[in-house]
Amino acid sequence: MDDHPPAGRRRPGGPVTSGSGAPRIGVVTFPGTLDDVDAARAVRYAGAEAVPLWHADGDLKDVEAVVIPGGFSYGDYLRAGAIASHAPVMRSVVDAARGPRKLPVLGICNGFQVLCEAGLLPGALMRNAALKFICRDQWLRVENADTAWSSRFDTGAEILVPLKNAEGRYVADDHTLDELEGEGRVVFRYVTDGAQDGATNPNGALRDIAGISSADGRIVGLMPHPEHAIDPLTGPTDDGLGLFLSALDAITGAPTLTGASS
Repeated sequence: MDDHPPAGRRRPGGPVTSGSGAPRIGVVTFPGTLDDVDAARAVRYAGAEAVPLWHADGDLKDVEAVVIPGGFSYGDYLRAGAIASHAPVMRSVVDAARGPRKLPVLGICNGFQVLCEAGLLPGALMRNAALKFICRDQWLRVENADTAWSSRFDTGAEILVPLKNAEGRYVADDHTLDELEGEGRVVFRYVTDGAQDGATNPNGALRDIAGISSADGRIVGLMPHPEHAIDPLTGPTDDGLGLFLSALDAITGAPTLTGASS
């Protein structure tokens, strides 16, 4: 695997300089969360300040965006993400995301499950079709580059990030799926064609959906793990960094980069 992703996979522009004036992005920790440290590292790589948010504390500490990372919150009892969706921190996240602040929120893997359980995103995540835990690098196609978490990509770009889940099969009724497709709210889709290794739907997700957004594009959930692909030294690529750089652009009001869709 070439350590240097092909041109066009992520739009140019590096991280902002982290410091006292850097944007503040909260990273939530529940009992059973595994990837909060990696998510915080990705936030810092992008140039923001990573602010720890504890599940039992509803204080969001004036953050300007929130990442809900992967893991097995509360041991996945009842359903993956079900208990976490009722935690005090999530009540505050839901209020801030739905209220005038329109807080940008990213849910990764278990975080995506939490967002669906909390009603911030439609549909649900079910057991993988093969009923097996999957851990591998996965190709995704960027279907919508106009969200708060995908604006650094070109629409149609293919990115490579790790995937690891047992309950990652996205499902929804036909009306919801048609609505997501019609409104351009499918943000990432599993690549199922081409010569790339792993170019398949890994878990039976309906319509190959790997990630979706809210109607306003401020809330995004996806099953693969961009926080594990921020540096070719430790991941398959640095493609995942684009999600966190996109959030910084949304927070700071950075102008749309050349080549971005309006």
